[in-house]
Amino acid sequence: MESAEKITGTQVSLLIFSFVAPTVILVIPGLMSTISKQDAWITILPAFLIGALTIMVMTTLSKRYPGQSIIQYSCQIIGKWPGKCLGCYYIYSWINFDFIILNQHVQFINTVLLMRTPSIVISLTLAILCGIAVYMGIEAIARVNESLSLLILVLLIPLLILMLTESDPERLRPILSKGIVPVLQGSIFPTAYLSQFFILGWLIPFMNQPNKATKASFISLFTISGLLAITIIPLIMVFGPLTKKLTFPVLSVIQYVGLKGSFERLEALAVAIWVMGCFIKISLTFFIICLSLGHLFNIKRYKDLVIPITILSVFGSISIFVNYSTDLSSYLNYTYPSYALLTHLVLPLGLLLIDSTKRRWKKSVH
Repeated sequence: MESAEKITGTQVSLLIFSFVAPTVILVIPGLMSTISKQDAWITILPAFLIGALTIMVMTTLSKRYPGQSIIQYSCQIIGKWPGKCLGCYYIYSWINFDFIILNQHVQFINTVLLMRTPSIVISLTLAILCGIAVYMGIEAIARVNESLSLLILVLLIPLLILMLTESDPERLRPILSKGIVPVLQGSIFPTAYLSQFFILGWLIPFMNQPNKATKASFISLFTISGLLAITIIPLIMVFGPLTKKLTFPVLSVIQYVGLKGSFERLEALAVAIWVMGCFIKISLTFFIICLSLGHLFNIKRYKDLVIPITILSVFGSISIFVNYSTDLSSYLNYTYPSYALLTHLVLPLGLLLIDSTKRRWKKSVH
């Protein structure tokens, strides 16, 4: 494997931010509001706690098996063949995730910017760019992302300020009118996305100082949670109960503010944030799929797999959902949250518990 590639703690923090933040900020607020309504902002707290737990699980496992990805140390924890079966499941889950994210990108661009452009053209252009980035290596992706992540933050700030110009704080009331249960139910959506810190299982082995992984991850978690809070609160104050009916709530509020104020076509900023975030997200997903296949099947150069994975992704992205508005919405609402928690948290937590039990048993025997 290309073990010479190294990234810093700051680069890991920024990679996770770009991987999680754009999707969370542009898509998730509507899902959060479906159940929790005006209390959607409170759902961030339980989601933050699950994100923190995911970080602790992944960093603990990486400390016990330094220099190895989760695909590699799974075989050492639960045995060769069960470990390989788990590795196959992880690869399947990442390929499925790849198809969905690329499909989401296609539909977003078709909805906002290029209404008449064929889906395969939008998918192919981004997939080729991501494939080139992966072929250049994780170091190259991390360096490009240093600029892109800062640009995402710079573009978000004026949008959030403009959102406040049309807000009404009264729409946040009453707080907890139906108790804590709807808040806990609504927290399943941000929780599913903040559990994506599971990606540390592939990034930590490439860090030049793995001991900084926990700090870097928590900086990212605080930043993403803070941005989500200052996004969802103005959204509720602008749209109130209508927030839950919007597919891309942030885009809708930007269009609304643009029409009412002195600026026009502000959605171009949202598109820029989305495209930059998707570029990093899909590049990292390609990288993880190729790396996982390399670890599972002992392929020396994961980069040799980039072209077939890129081609597979393009065709998968345009065929995974027949009807975007119903199929993807149903998947995000009913399937992804439980599926993500199982894959990102429950399985790694199970590995950690099994490993801890085995270590204690060996100590008691000796």
